Amino acid sequence: MAEPLPVTSIWLTCQQPARDQRRGRYVPRTSSHPGKMLPHLAAHAISSYTAPGDLVFDPMCGSGTTLVEATHLGRQAIGIDIEPRYTALARANVALASSQGAAGRATVLTGDATGLLELVPASAVGAVSLVLTSPPYGRGTHGLVHTTGTGVRKRDHLYGDRRRGNLAYAGWSRLLDGFTAILAASHQLLRPGGFVVITCRPVRRQRDDLIDLPGELLAVAQSVGLIPVQRCAAMLAAVHQGQIVHRASMFAMMAVRRARAEGIPVHLIAHEDVLILRRG
Repeated sequence: MAEPLPVTSIWLTCQQPARDQRRGRYVPRTSSHPGKMLPHLAAHAISSYTAPGDLVFDPMCGSGTTLVEATHLGRQAIGIDIEPRYTALARANVALASSQGAAGRATVLTGDATGLLELVPASAVGAVSLVLTSPPYGRGTHGLVHTTGTGVRKRDHLYGDRRRGNLAYAGWSRLLDGFTAILAASHQLLRPGGFVVITCRPVRRQRDDLIDLPGELLAVAQSVGLIPVQRCAAMLAAVHQGQIVHRASMFAMMAVRRARAEGIPVHLIAHEDVLILRRG
């Protein structure tokens, strides 16, 4: 196994708008998933912390971004999601990658990742080089908008069926408990020296209640024995000639304007935190 490439603390992962990163590389209905990881973010993490042929795992794979980028980079991949419609979407995206000549192969499983050791093949235990994922934390910030005759409405912002046990609807305490169980099991999948990369951002439960989710997830990861390596910022905006060019959606801009009108000093989000940890 080759040593990971040195990485800078700022990842320029949104020089192209997200829709351009996905155009032709993902099936059109991928836009229906509310919390998609940027393809360039996933590709950067995979390139930096794995070598061709390595096994990459995403316990909450959603529309399959981790799997698609891994296969295009010649890695093998396994992904799990609790929502059948999203695993079907991930399989469609993996099939498209294969049709485009991706050298790697990916397996998509439907199930609850808090019990992932009962879902993944036994051969994956101790063989994973990289766990790359993002928890479903942003129902208030994700989704698309469309105009109607009476104004603007939000769509594609729900993660799925509340009755299925989806952590997106579990509340903050259960979300952290579930993510702890997922990371503890993922620790067993990792090879010695394997990496975990988690992308996330602070979130607001109420307009004036900011939660340091990256800090809480870092504490959770350390509690299951993972060793912190680096904390980076993956840009959700472009950087041109020293200037930030935002890629925020209309919904995000409207939310900021509403908060500022109420006297809350909210700004457009320009990056996600990236937590890099490893198994000892």
